[in-house]
Order: sequence, then C-alpha cells, then structure tokens
Amino acid sequence: MARLVVRSFAISLDGFSAAPGQSQKEPFGKNGLRLMSWVFATKHFNAMYGRPGGAEGTDNDFMAKADENIGASIMGRRMFGPPPDANDKETWKGWWGENPPYHHPVFVLTHERKAPLPMEGGTSFTFVNDGIEAALDMAFAAAKGKDVRLAGGAATVRQYLKAGLIDELHLVQVPQLFGQGERIFEDLAGVERGYECVSFTPSKAVAHLRIVKKGG
Repeated sequence: MARLVVRSFAISLDGFSAAPGQSQKEPFGKNGLRLMSWVFATKHFNAMYGRPGGAEGTDNDFMAKADENIGASIMGRRMFGPPPDANDKETWKGWWGENPPYHHPVFVLTHERKAPLPMEGGTSFTFVNDGIEAALDMAFAAAKGKDVRLAGGAATVRQYLKAGLIDELHLVQVPQLFGQGERIFEDLAGVERGYECVSFTPSKAVAHLRIVKKGG
C-alpha cells in the first residue's frame, strides 16, 4: 500500500529544521545550511548532480533509500520558494532552477492561485489551494501506487503529523544548536500516542531516527 513518508529531513540538536532569516540566498535561514553538510559529503548527493566522488557508508545509504519508490512529493509554499518580487510573479519558479531534483509531480500547498509549472527532467509543480488532504489525494493519484514524499518545510510536516496522515518519518539529527527557527515538534500534544521511534542509527556525522505510525 502506498504511504506518506518523510525522508532524510534534517533537524538540529534542539529540534529546528531551519534558522530564522530565510532568503533566496539562504533558503535554510542565516547559517542554516549547517544542517545539510552531511548530505553534501555523500556519494549519492554528488551523483544526483553529475559529480564524481563522495563518501559511502551509513549516511549515503540513507540518502539513497530516501529516493526509493517515490512517485510524487508534497511541499509547503515556503519550501517551494520565497515570495517573488512584484515584477516577477508571472515568471517566478521558486528556489529550484530549470531542472529541479524531484523528477516527478510535486504538489505545493499555497493560498496563491498559480497555473501548473512544468520543468525540465520530469518535475512538474501543481499549486493546491484546498488544504492538506486535497493535496495528498492528488499526490497519491499522481504517484500511481508508489509512495508520496513530504518534502517540508517544518510547518507542512507538522500539519500532516498533527492530522495523523504521515506513515513514516526519517529524521536526521545534526549535532548543531540553533536556538531558534522552525520546529516540526511544536503544539503536537498526543502525537506520542500515535507514533513511536523504532530505530536510532548513528553515523560519524549525524543520527538517523526512524519514526512510524503505531499499528502501521
């Protein structure tokens, strides 16, 4: 059965997935890219961008698994990109450049009205104005029996988690303290009754936590 999954989602030691001050130049916030240094070191990440080299091992294995059996993705509006300048609304294409790394249909939760945006490499962005369940229905239909990946950001993951719609989360805890920013685990009283951590796998750089829905 197809599932809704969160894969390789990095959080700081104190639970933040982004620092304050997100901008076009710093999508993870000011100095927030510290969360992703473990990713940039892997062979899988380098291969995604046609580059040689990179480390193998635990982190690389988790990165490779993150892309397995994914047929569609969902993301929040801020994950797609920062607000466009007034003169750029018609041509605005978010953070991702001409060839985003998804290569499948992506559904963006937003209040803005925008026509679907086909991109190079098989990625297409569809903008959904009718809430998280409507986006999930559309994503499952587009995935054609494969899993749907919830790409973020934190507020979007939190909404789906609060609704009990996520089947599995793979969180990557990075040994950095942020002190402030955006958290997944905020205002989620009762979530511990529906989910449990079933594995904790440390590497030399980070710790990989697998959290699943109870009874799933």
